[in-house]
Amino acid sequence: MLIYAHFITRSQSFMLLKSGIIVSVMTLLSRVLGLVRDVVVANLMGAGASADVFFFANKIPNFLRRLFAEGAFAQAFVPVLSAVHAQDDRKLSLDFIAKISGTLGVIVFFTAIFGVLASPVIAALFGTGWFIAFINDEPDGQKFELASTMLKITFPYLFFITLTGLSGAILNTLNRFAVAAFTPVLLNVSIITCAWLFHEQFSTPAFALAWGVFFGGLIQLAFQLPFLYRAGVLVRPRWGWSDPNVKKVRTLMIPALFGVSVSQINLLFDTLIASFLMTGSVSWLYYSDRLLEFPLGLFGIAIATVILPALSRDHVSQDKDKFKRNMNWALTMVCALGIPSCLGLMVLAEPILSVIFERGAFTSNDVSMAGMSLLAYASGLVSFMLIKIFAPGYYARQDTKTPVKFGIIAMIANMAFNVIFAIPFGYVGLAIATSLSATLNAGLLYRGLVKAGVYQLESVVLWRLVKMLLAAAVMAAVVFMLQLQVDWSLLTFSHRVSYVVTWLSAALVSYLVMLGLLGLRPRDFKST
Repeated sequence: MLIYAHFITRSQSFMLLKSGIIVSVMTLLSRVLGLVRDVVVANLMGAGASADVFFFANKIPNFLRRLFAEGAFAQAFVPVLSAVHAQDDRKLSLDFIAKISGTLGVIVFFTAIFGVLASPVIAALFGTGWFIAFINDEPDGQKFELASTMLKITFPYLFFITLTGLSGAILNTLNRFAVAAFTPVLLNVSIITCAWLFHEQFSTPAFALAWGVFFGGLIQLAFQLPFLYRAGVLVRPRWGWSDPNVKKVRTLMIPALFGVSVSQINLLFDTLIASFLMTGSVSWLYYSDRLLEFPLGLFGIAIATVILPALSRDHVSQDKDKFKRNMNWALTMVCALGIPSCLGLMVLAEPILSVIFERGAFTSNDVSMAGMSLLAYASGLVSFMLIKIFAPGYYARQDTKTPVKFGIIAMIANMAFNVIFAIPFGYVGLAIATSLSATLNAGLLYRGLVKAGVYQLESVVLWRLVKMLLAAAVMAAVVFMLQLQVDWSLLTFSHRVSYVVTWLSAALVSYLVMLGLLGLRPRDFKST
Protein backbone atom coordinates (compact mmCIF):
# COMPACT_ATOMS: atom_id res chain seq x y z
CA MET A 1 0.00 0.00 0.00
CA LEU A 2 2.87 2.38 0.86
CA ILE A 3 4.55 1.60 -2.45
CA TYR A 4 1.28 2.27 -4.28
CA ALA A 5 0.78 5.58 -2.45
CA HIS A 6 4.35 6.61 -3.24
CA PHE A 7 3.81 5.76 -6.92
CA ILE A 8 0.61 7.82 -7.03
CA THR A 9 2.33 10.77 -5.37
CA ARG A 10 5.24 10.73 -7.80
CA SER A 11 2.87 10.24 -10.74
CA GLN A 12 0.80 13.24 -9.67
CA SER A 13 3.97 15.29 -9.17
CA PHE A 14 5.09 14.30 -12.67
CA MET A 15 1.73 15.40 -14.07
CA LEU A 16 2.13 18.79 -12.39
CA LEU A 17 5.64 19.12 -13.80
CA LYS A 18 4.45 18.06 -17.26
CA SER A 19 1.57 20.54 -17.14
CA GLY A 20 3.94 23.26 -15.95
CA ILE A 21 6.31 22.55 -18.84
CA ILE A 22 3.44 22.65 -21.38
CA VAL A 23 2.21 25.99 -20.06
CA SER A 24 5.76 27.35 -19.92
CA VAL A 25 6.50 26.36 -23.53
CA MET A 26 3.30 27.95 -24.78
CA THR A 27 3.90 30.99 -22.62
CA LEU A 28 7.45 31.21 -23.97
CA LEU A 29 6.08 31.40 -27.51
CA SER A 30 3.63 34.09 -26.42
CA ARG A 31 6.30 36.09 -24.60
CA VAL A 32 8.71 35.90 -27.53
CA LEU A 33 6.02 37.26 -29.85
CA GLY A 34 5.21 39.82 -27.16
CA LEU A 35 8.80 41.01 -27.31
CA VAL A 36 8.59 41.12 -31.12
CA ARG A 37 5.45 43.23 -30.71
CA ASP A 38 7.25 45.59 -28.33
CA VAL A 39 10.19 45.84 -30.72
CA VAL A 40 7.76 46.93 -33.45
CA VAL A 41 6.18 49.48 -31.10
CA ALA A 42 9.56 50.79 -29.97
CA ASN A 43 10.73 51.09 -33.57
CA LEU A 44 7.60 53.01 -34.58
CA MET A 45 7.15 55.26 -31.56
CA GLY A 46 10.10 54.93 -29.20
CA ALA A 47 9.29 56.42 -25.80
CA GLY A 48 7.54 59.57 -27.02
CA ALA A 49 4.09 61.01 -26.41
CA SER A 50 2.33 58.63 -28.82
CA ALA A 51 3.86 55.61 -27.09
CA ASP A 52 2.91 56.95 -23.66
CA VAL A 53 -0.72 57.30 -24.77
CA PHE A 54 -0.96 53.82 -26.30
CA PHE A 55 0.50 52.14 -23.23
CA PHE A 56 -1.93 54.13 -21.10
CA ALA A 57 -4.95 53.23 -23.26
CA ASN A 58 -3.92 49.58 -23.27
CA LYS A 59 -3.23 49.43 -19.54
CA ILE A 60 -6.74 50.37 -18.34
CA PRO A 61 -8.68 47.51 -20.04
CA ASN A 62 -5.78 45.18 -19.26
CA PHE A 63 -6.13 46.06 -15.59
CA LEU A 64 -9.82 45.14 -15.74
CA ARG A 65 -8.87 41.99 -17.67
CA ARG A 66 -6.71 40.90 -14.74
CA LEU A 67 -9.75 41.33 -12.49
CA PHE A 68 -12.48 39.79 -14.65
CA ALA A 69 -10.55 37.28 -16.74
CA GLU A 70 -7.28 36.09 -15.23
CA GLY A 71 -7.15 37.35 -11.67
CA ALA A 72 -9.97 37.54 -9.19
CA PHE A 73 -12.50 35.71 -11.35
CA ALA A 74 -10.21 32.77 -12.10
CA GLN A 75 -9.20 32.46 -8.46
CA ALA A 76 -12.85 32.37 -7.41
CA PHE A 77 -14.21 30.32 -10.33
CA VAL A 78 -11.72 27.44 -10.54
CA PRO A 79 -12.19 26.18 -6.94
CA VAL A 80 -15.99 26.28 -7.30
CA LEU A 81 -15.90 24.51 -10.68
CA SER A 82 -13.54 21.90 -9.19
CA ALA A 83 -16.03 21.31 -6.38
CA VAL A 84 -18.89 20.98 -8.89
CA HIS A 85 -16.86 18.53 -11.00
CA ALA A 86 -16.17 16.48 -7.86
CA GLN A 87 -19.92 15.75 -7.62
CA ASP A 88 -19.62 13.80 -10.89
CA ASP A 89 -22.83 15.31 -12.27
CA ARG A 90 -22.27 16.42 -15.86
CA LYS A 91 -25.63 18.17 -16.14
CA LEU A 92 -24.89 20.20 -13.03
CA SER A 93 -21.45 21.17 -14.38
CA LEU A 94 -22.82 22.28 -17.75
CA ASP A 95 -25.63 24.22 -16.08
CA PHE A 96 -23.09 26.04 -13.90
CA ILE A 97 -20.88 26.88 -16.89
CA ALA A 98 -23.90 28.20 -18.83
CA LYS A 99 -25.01 30.44 -15.99
CA ILE A 100 -21.58 31.74 -15.04
CA SER A 101 -20.74 32.56 -18.67
CA GLY A 102 -24.06 34.33 -19.22
CA THR A 103 -23.83 36.33 -16.00
CA LEU A 104 -20.21 37.31 -16.47
CA GLY A 105 -20.77 38.09 -20.15
CA VAL A 106 -23.60 40.54 -19.43
CA ILE A 107 -21.61 42.29 -16.70
CA VAL A 108 -18.47 42.80 -18.76
CA PHE A 109 -20.48 43.77 -21.86
CA PHE A 110 -22.04 46.73 -20.07
CA THR A 111 -18.72 47.50 -18.36
CA ALA A 112 -17.08 47.74 -21.79
CA ILE A 113 -19.89 49.96 -23.10
CA PHE A 114 -19.51 52.22 -20.08
CA GLY A 115 -15.75 52.39 -20.70
CA VAL A 116 -16.30 53.49 -24.30
CA LEU A 117 -18.83 56.17 -23.37
CA ALA A 118 -16.93 57.41 -20.33
CA SER A 119 -13.46 57.32 -21.90
CA PRO A 120 -12.80 61.07 -21.34
CA VAL A 121 -13.61 60.68 -17.63
CA ILE A 122 -11.39 57.59 -17.34
CA ALA A 123 -8.56 59.36 -19.17
CA ALA A 124 -8.89 62.33 -16.79
CA LEU A 125 -9.01 60.05 -13.74
CA PHE A 126 -5.92 57.98 -14.48
CA GLY A 127 -4.04 60.54 -16.58
CA THR A 128 -4.66 63.52 -14.33
CA GLY A 129 -1.42 65.21 -15.29
CA TRP A 130 -2.40 65.17 -18.97
CA PHE A 131 -5.92 66.39 -18.14
CA ILE A 132 -4.56 69.36 -16.21
CA ALA A 133 -2.28 70.16 -19.15
CA PHE A 134 -5.33 69.95 -21.46
CA ILE A 135 -7.31 72.40 -19.31
CA ASN A 136 -4.38 74.80 -19.21
CA ASP A 137 -3.84 74.46 -22.99
CA GLU A 138 -0.33 73.08 -22.52
CA PRO A 139 1.48 70.83 -25.05
CA ASP A 140 0.91 67.65 -23.01
CA GLY A 141 -2.83 68.26 -23.30
CA GLN A 142 -2.82 66.44 -26.64
CA LYS A 143 -2.04 63.24 -24.73
CA PHE A 144 -5.37 63.54 -22.93
CA GLU A 145 -7.26 63.95 -26.22
CA LEU A 146 -5.47 60.99 -27.80
CA ALA A 147 -6.03 58.83 -24.73
CA SER A 148 -9.76 59.61 -24.66
CA THR A 149 -10.16 58.55 -28.28
CA MET A 150 -7.91 55.52 -28.06
CA LEU A 151 -9.75 54.12 -25.03
CA LYS A 152 -12.90 53.91 -27.17
CA ILE A 153 -11.05 51.42 -29.38
CA THR A 154 -9.29 49.37 -26.69
CA PHE A 155 -12.06 49.10 -24.10
CA PRO A 156 -14.20 46.52 -26.03
CA TYR A 157 -11.17 44.23 -25.72
CA LEU A 158 -12.31 43.71 -22.13
CA PHE A 159 -15.46 41.87 -23.23
CA PHE A 160 -13.63 39.51 -25.59
CA ILE A 161 -10.71 38.74 -23.28
CA THR A 162 -12.93 38.12 -20.25
CA LEU A 163 -14.87 35.40 -22.05
CA THR A 164 -11.54 34.10 -23.35
CA GLY A 165 -10.29 33.93 -19.76
CA LEU A 166 -13.43 32.07 -18.71
CA SER A 167 -12.94 29.56 -21.52
CA GLY A 168 -9.31 29.08 -20.54
CA ALA A 169 -10.21 28.55 -16.88
CA ILE A 170 -12.71 25.83 -17.86
CA LEU A 171 -10.12 24.08 -20.04
CA ASN A 172 -7.48 24.36 -17.30
CA THR A 173 -9.84 22.71 -14.82
CA LEU A 174 -10.11 19.85 -17.31
CA ASN A 175 -6.28 19.68 -17.32
CA ARG A 176 -6.11 21.04 -20.89
CA PHE A 177 -3.58 23.77 -20.28
CA ALA A 178 -1.99 24.17 -23.71
CA VAL A 179 -4.91 25.95 -25.42
CA ALA A 180 -5.25 28.75 -22.88
CA ALA A 181 -1.47 29.17 -22.68
CA PHE A 182 -1.16 29.46 -26.47
CA THR A 183 -4.08 31.87 -26.95
CA PRO A 184 -2.17 35.12 -26.08
CA VAL A 185 0.05 34.43 -29.09
CA LEU A 186 -2.87 35.50 -31.27
CA LEU A 187 -3.09 38.92 -29.59
CA ASN A 188 0.56 39.58 -30.32
CA VAL A 189 0.13 38.44 -33.93
CA SER A 190 -2.86 40.78 -34.32
CA ILE A 191 -1.02 43.82 -32.91
CA ILE A 192 2.11 43.14 -34.98
CA THR A 193 0.05 42.69 -38.15
CA CYS A 194 -1.98 45.86 -37.65
CA ALA A 195 1.14 47.86 -36.77
CA TRP A 196 2.98 46.58 -39.82
CA LEU A 197 0.16 46.99 -42.35
CA PHE A 198 -1.80 50.02 -41.14
CA HIS A 199 0.50 52.36 -39.20
CA GLU A 200 0.81 54.63 -42.22
CA GLN A 201 -2.98 54.88 -42.55
CA PHE A 202 -3.26 56.93 -39.34
CA SER A 203 -1.79 60.32 -38.46
CA THR A 204 -0.86 58.74 -35.11
CA PRO A 205 0.56 55.19 -35.59
CA ALA A 206 -0.64 54.23 -32.11
CA PHE A 207 -4.20 53.94 -33.47
CA ALA A 208 -3.11 50.99 -35.61
CA LEU A 209 -1.88 49.28 -32.45
CA ALA A 210 -5.16 50.04 -30.68
CA TRP A 211 -7.13 48.34 -33.46
CA GLY A 212 -4.72 45.42 -33.18
CA VAL A 213 -5.76 45.07 -29.53
CA PHE A 214 -9.46 45.15 -30.48
CA PHE A 215 -9.19 42.46 -33.15
CA GLY A 216 -6.76 40.45 -31.03
CA GLY A 217 -9.39 40.04 -28.33
CA LEU A 218 -12.00 38.91 -30.85
CA ILE A 219 -9.63 36.38 -32.46
CA GLN A 220 -8.60 34.90 -29.10
CA LEU A 221 -12.20 34.22 -28.13
CA ALA A 222 -13.03 32.68 -31.51
CA PHE A 223 -9.94 30.44 -31.28
CA GLN A 224 -11.00 28.80 -28.01
CA LEU A 225 -14.62 28.02 -28.92
CA PRO A 226 -13.84 24.88 -30.99
CA PHE A 227 -11.82 23.43 -28.10
CA LEU A 228 -14.71 24.01 -25.71
CA TYR A 229 -16.98 22.25 -28.21
CA ARG A 230 -14.58 19.33 -28.53
CA ALA A 231 -14.45 19.01 -24.73
CA GLY A 232 -18.24 18.97 -24.61
CA VAL A 233 -18.51 22.10 -22.47
CA LEU A 234 -19.60 24.67 -25.07
CA VAL A 235 -23.05 25.65 -23.83
CA ARG A 236 -25.54 28.42 -24.46
CA PRO A 237 -24.96 31.22 -21.90
CA ARG A 238 -27.82 31.97 -19.51
CA TRP A 239 -28.35 34.62 -16.87
CA GLY A 240 -27.82 33.03 -13.46
CA TRP A 241 -27.22 35.76 -10.89
CA SER A 242 -29.17 33.87 -8.19
CA ASP A 243 -27.77 30.40 -8.92
CA PRO A 244 -26.13 29.01 -5.71
CA ASN A 245 -22.79 28.26 -7.40
CA VAL A 246 -22.76 31.61 -9.22
CA LYS A 247 -23.50 33.30 -5.91
CA LYS A 248 -20.59 31.42 -4.38
CA VAL A 249 -18.27 32.67 -7.14
CA ARG A 250 -19.66 36.17 -6.63
CA THR A 251 -19.06 36.00 -2.91
CA LEU A 252 -15.50 34.78 -3.40
CA MET A 253 -14.76 37.17 -6.24
CA ILE A 254 -15.79 40.45 -4.62
CA PRO A 255 -12.94 40.51 -2.09
CA ALA A 256 -10.61 38.79 -4.53
CA LEU A 257 -11.17 41.66 -6.98
CA PHE A 258 -8.91 43.65 -4.74
CA GLY A 259 -6.74 41.04 -3.10
CA VAL A 260 -5.37 39.30 -6.19
CA SER A 261 -4.85 42.48 -8.20
CA VAL A 262 -2.90 44.64 -5.79
CA SER A 263 0.11 44.70 -8.09
CA GLN A 264 -2.09 45.88 -10.97
CA ILE A 265 -3.66 48.60 -8.84
CA ASN A 266 -0.16 49.68 -7.85
CA LEU A 267 0.79 49.91 -11.52
CA LEU A 268 -2.24 52.16 -12.14
CA PHE A 269 -1.09 54.42 -9.33
CA ASP A 270 2.32 54.47 -10.98
CA THR A 271 0.69 55.52 -14.26
CA LEU A 272 -1.25 58.29 -12.51
CA ILE A 273 1.88 59.70 -10.90
CA ALA A 274 3.92 59.19 -14.09
CA SER A 275 1.47 61.43 -15.97
CA PHE A 276 2.94 64.31 -13.94
CA LEU A 277 6.52 63.35 -14.79
CA MET A 278 8.61 63.94 -17.90
CA THR A 279 7.50 62.61 -21.29
CA GLY A 280 8.72 59.05 -21.65
CA SER A 281 8.17 58.03 -18.02
CA VAL A 282 5.15 55.86 -18.82
CA SER A 283 7.00 54.24 -21.74
CA TRP A 284 10.21 53.56 -19.79
CA LEU A 285 8.21 51.90 -17.05
CA TYR A 286 6.30 49.91 -19.67
CA TYR A 287 9.36 48.58 -21.50
CA SER A 288 11.10 47.58 -18.28
CA ASP A 289 7.91 45.98 -16.97
CA ARG A 290 7.56 44.02 -20.22
CA LEU A 291 10.98 42.43 -19.71
CA LEU A 292 10.02 41.63 -16.14
CA GLU A 293 6.79 40.03 -17.38
CA PHE A 294 8.82 37.61 -19.51
CA PRO A 295 10.17 35.44 -16.66
CA LEU A 296 7.13 36.22 -14.49
CA GLY A 297 4.75 34.85 -17.12
CA LEU A 298 7.04 32.07 -18.26
CA PHE A 299 7.69 30.68 -14.78
CA GLY A 300 5.55 32.30 -12.08
CA ILE A 301 2.18 32.54 -13.81
CA ALA A 302 2.69 29.23 -15.64
CA ILE A 303 3.28 27.33 -12.39
CA ALA A 304 0.47 29.19 -10.62
CA THR A 305 -1.87 28.24 -13.48
CA VAL A 306 -1.33 24.51 -12.97
CA ILE A 307 -1.15 24.63 -9.16
CA LEU A 308 -4.56 26.23 -8.50
CA PRO A 309 -6.69 23.35 -9.91
CA ALA A 310 -4.42 20.86 -8.09
CA LEU A 311 -4.72 22.67 -4.76
CA SER A 312 -8.47 23.01 -5.25
CA ARG A 313 -8.79 19.24 -5.73
CA ASP A 314 -6.59 18.64 -2.68
CA HIS A 315 -8.85 20.84 -0.60
CA VAL A 316 -12.03 19.14 -1.86
CA SER A 317 -10.55 15.71 -1.04
CA GLN A 318 -9.29 17.05 2.33
CA ASP A 319 -5.77 15.78 1.62
CA LYS A 320 -3.70 18.23 3.69
CA ASP A 321 -0.39 16.43 3.14
CA LYS A 322 -0.80 16.49 -0.61
CA PHE A 323 -1.77 20.17 -0.42
CA LYS A 324 1.52 20.91 1.34
CA ARG A 325 3.53 18.81 -1.11
CA ASN A 326 2.06 20.68 -4.06
CA MET A 327 2.81 24.02 -2.38
CA ASN A 328 6.38 22.84 -1.75
CA TRP A 329 6.75 21.85 -5.40
CA ALA A 330 5.41 25.19 -6.64
CA LEU A 331 7.63 27.20 -4.29
CA THR A 332 10.71 25.18 -5.25
CA MET A 333 10.08 25.62 -8.95
CA VAL A 334 9.42 29.37 -8.91
CA CYS A 335 12.49 30.03 -6.77
CA ALA A 336 14.71 27.77 -8.88
CA LEU A 337 13.73 29.81 -11.93
CA GLY A 338 12.92 33.17 -10.34
CA ILE A 339 16.07 33.79 -8.30
CA PRO A 340 18.51 33.51 -11.25
CA SER A 341 16.09 35.46 -13.46
CA CYS A 342 16.01 38.25 -10.87
CA LEU A 343 19.79 38.57 -10.58
CA GLY A 344 20.27 38.04 -14.31
CA LEU A 345 17.93 40.90 -15.21
CA MET A 346 19.65 43.17 -12.71
CA VAL A 347 23.11 42.45 -14.11
CA LEU A 348 22.09 42.49 -17.79
CA ALA A 349 19.35 45.15 -17.73
CA GLU A 350 20.82 47.62 -20.23
CA PRO A 351 22.45 45.11 -22.62
CA ILE A 352 19.16 43.19 -23.00
CA LEU A 353 17.12 46.38 -23.47
CA SER A 354 19.64 47.62 -26.02
CA VAL A 355 19.60 44.45 -28.11
CA ILE A 356 15.82 44.16 -28.08
CA PHE A 357 14.65 47.76 -28.42
CA GLU A 358 17.45 50.14 -29.46
CA ARG A 359 16.54 50.98 -33.04
CA GLY A 360 14.33 53.42 -34.90
CA ALA A 361 12.73 55.89 -32.49
CA PHE A 362 14.09 54.09 -29.41
CA THR A 363 17.43 55.71 -28.54
CA SER A 364 20.38 54.83 -26.31
CA ASN A 365 19.05 57.37 -23.81
CA ASP A 366 15.78 55.41 -23.67
CA VAL A 367 17.80 52.25 -23.01
CA SER A 368 19.57 53.92 -20.10
CA MET A 369 16.36 55.33 -18.63
CA ALA A 370 14.42 52.07 -18.98
CA GLY A 371 17.40 50.16 -17.60
CA MET A 372 17.17 51.98 -14.29
CA SER A 373 13.50 51.15 -13.82
CA LEU A 374 14.13 47.53 -14.90
CA LEU A 375 16.77 47.26 -12.19
CA ALA A 376 14.21 48.42 -9.62
CA TYR A 377 11.44 46.15 -10.93
CA ALA A 378 13.75 43.11 -11.12
CA SER A 379 14.56 43.41 -7.42
CA GLY A 380 10.95 42.41 -6.73
CA LEU A 381 10.64 39.62 -9.32
CA VAL A 382 10.78 36.76 -6.82
CA SER A 383 8.19 38.52 -4.66
CA PHE A 384 5.84 38.87 -7.66
CA MET A 385 6.26 35.15 -8.31
CA LEU A 386 5.68 34.17 -4.69
CA ILE A 387 2.41 36.10 -4.64
CA LYS A 388 1.27 33.98 -7.59
CA ILE A 389 2.06 30.84 -5.55
CA PHE A 390 0.87 31.85 -2.08
CA ALA A 391 -2.43 33.42 -3.20
CA PRO A 392 -3.79 30.11 -4.61
CA GLY A 393 -3.16 28.64 -1.17
CA TYR A 394 -6.06 30.82 -0.02
CA TYR A 395 -8.28 30.74 -3.08
CA ALA A 396 -8.13 26.95 -3.39
CA ARG A 397 -9.69 26.85 0.10
CA GLN A 398 -12.26 29.45 -1.02
CA ASP A 399 -10.77 32.02 1.34
CA THR A 400 -10.75 35.33 -0.52
CA LYS A 401 -11.09 37.64 2.46
CA THR A 402 -7.71 37.12 4.09
CA PRO A 403 -5.65 38.20 1.03
CA VAL A 404 -7.76 41.37 0.88
CA LYS A 405 -6.51 42.46 4.28
CA PHE A 406 -2.95 41.94 3.11
CA GLY A 407 -3.73 43.64 -0.19
CA ILE A 408 -4.99 46.77 1.55
CA ILE A 409 -1.84 46.92 3.67
CA ALA A 410 0.37 46.43 0.59
CA MET A 411 -1.46 49.08 -1.42
CA ILE A 412 -1.28 51.68 1.35
CA ALA A 413 2.40 50.85 1.73
CA ASN A 414 2.88 51.29 -2.02
CA MET A 415 1.31 54.75 -1.87
CA ALA A 416 3.64 55.68 0.98
CA PHE A 417 6.64 54.24 -0.88
CA ASN A 418 5.63 56.24 -3.97
CA VAL A 419 5.78 59.46 -1.98
CA ILE A 420 9.08 58.50 -0.36
CA PHE A 421 10.89 57.35 -3.51
CA ALA A 422 9.21 59.20 -6.41
CA ILE A 423 10.28 62.62 -5.18
CA PRO A 424 14.05 61.94 -5.27
CA PHE A 425 14.09 59.22 -7.96
CA GLY A 426 11.17 60.11 -10.26
CA TYR A 427 9.77 57.23 -12.32
CA VAL A 428 12.45 54.86 -10.95
CA GLY A 429 11.06 55.52 -7.49
CA LEU A 430 7.69 54.22 -8.70
CA ALA A 431 9.31 50.92 -9.70
CA ILE A 432 11.10 50.72 -6.34
CA ALA A 433 7.80 51.28 -4.53
CA THR A 434 6.06 48.56 -6.56
CA SER A 435 8.78 46.01 -5.75
CA LEU A 436 8.78 46.85 -2.05
CA SER A 437 5.00 46.57 -1.77
CA ALA A 438 5.08 43.22 -3.61
CA THR A 439 7.67 41.93 -1.13
CA LEU A 440 5.50 43.05 1.75
CA ASN A 441 2.44 41.39 0.20
CA ALA A 442 4.27 38.09 -0.36
CA GLY A 443 5.54 38.10 3.22
CA LEU A 444 2.07 38.72 4.63
CA LEU A 445 0.54 35.96 2.48
CA TYR A 446 3.14 33.45 3.67
CA ARG A 447 2.73 34.43 7.31
CA GLY A 448 -1.04 34.03 6.96
CA LEU A 449 -0.66 30.49 5.61
CA VAL A 450 1.63 29.61 8.52
CA LYS A 451 -0.72 31.06 11.13
CA ALA A 452 -3.66 29.17 9.59
CA GLY A 453 -1.69 25.92 9.81
CA VAL A 454 -2.10 25.41 6.06
CA TYR A 455 1.50 25.59 4.92
CA GLN A 456 4.94 26.22 6.35
CA LEU A 457 8.31 26.14 4.66
CA GLU A 458 10.08 22.89 5.54
CA SER A 459 13.77 22.82 6.41
CA VAL A 460 14.63 20.66 3.39
CA VAL A 461 12.97 23.16 1.04
CA LEU A 462 14.56 26.12 2.83
CA TRP A 463 18.00 24.54 2.43
CA ARG A 464 17.35 24.11 -1.30
CA LEU A 465 16.44 27.79 -1.57
CA VAL A 466 19.70 28.78 0.13
CA LYS A 467 21.63 26.67 -2.40
CA MET A 468 19.72 28.28 -5.27
CA LEU A 469 20.56 31.75 -3.95
CA LEU A 470 24.26 30.89 -3.65
CA ALA A 471 24.32 29.43 -7.17
CA ALA A 472 22.56 32.50 -8.59
CA ALA A 473 24.98 34.84 -6.79
CA VAL A 474 27.95 33.06 -8.38
CA MET A 475 26.17 33.23 -11.74
CA ALA A 476 25.65 37.01 -11.38
CA ALA A 477 29.29 37.52 -10.41
CA VAL A 478 30.48 35.56 -13.47
CA VAL A 479 28.33 37.61 -15.84
CA PHE A 480 29.32 40.89 -14.19
CA MET A 481 33.03 40.07 -14.58
CA LEU A 482 32.52 39.16 -18.25
CA GLN A 483 30.84 42.53 -18.88
CA LEU A 484 33.81 44.42 -17.46
CA GLN A 485 35.92 43.14 -20.34
CA VAL A 486 33.73 44.86 -22.97
CA ASP A 487 33.20 48.49 -24.01
CA TRP A 488 29.51 48.26 -24.95
CA SER A 489 29.32 51.67 -26.67
CA LEU A 490 31.87 50.62 -29.31
CA LEU A 491 30.09 47.43 -30.36
CA THR A 492 28.02 46.97 -33.52
CA PHE A 493 24.53 45.48 -33.23
CA SER A 494 25.64 42.01 -34.34
CA HIS A 495 28.45 42.02 -31.79
CA ARG A 496 26.04 43.15 -29.07
CA VAL A 497 23.73 40.25 -29.85
CA SER A 498 26.68 37.87 -29.79
CA TYR A 499 27.85 39.12 -26.41
CA VAL A 500 24.39 38.98 -24.84
CA VAL A 501 23.90 35.41 -26.07
CA THR A 502 27.35 34.50 -24.71
CA TRP A 503 26.61 36.09 -21.33
CA LEU A 504 23.22 34.40 -21.06
CA SER A 505 24.80 31.05 -21.96
CA ALA A 506 27.52 31.60 -19.35
CA ALA A 507 24.84 32.47 -16.81
CA LEU A 508 22.91 29.28 -17.52
CA VAL A 509 25.95 27.03 -17.41
CA SER A 510 27.42 28.60 -14.26
CA TYR A 511 24.06 28.39 -12.46
CA LEU A 512 23.49 24.74 -13.36
CA VAL A 513 27.08 23.79 -12.50
CA MET A 514 26.80 25.50 -9.11
CA LEU A 515 23.48 23.77 -8.40
CA GLY A 516 25.19 20.45 -9.13
CA LEU A 517 28.22 21.27 -6.97
CA LEU A 518 25.91 22.25 -4.12
CA GLY A 519 24.19 18.88 -4.31
CA LEU A 520 20.88 19.69 -6.05
CA ARG A 521 19.65 17.05 -8.48
CA PRO A 522 16.72 16.84 -10.95
CA ARG A 523 14.80 14.63 -8.51
CA ASP A 524 14.70 17.55 -6.06
CA PHE A 525 12.37 19.37 -8.45
CA LYS A 526 9.97 16.48 -9.01
CA SER A 527 8.53 15.88 -5.57
CA THR A 528 9.14 16.76 -1.94
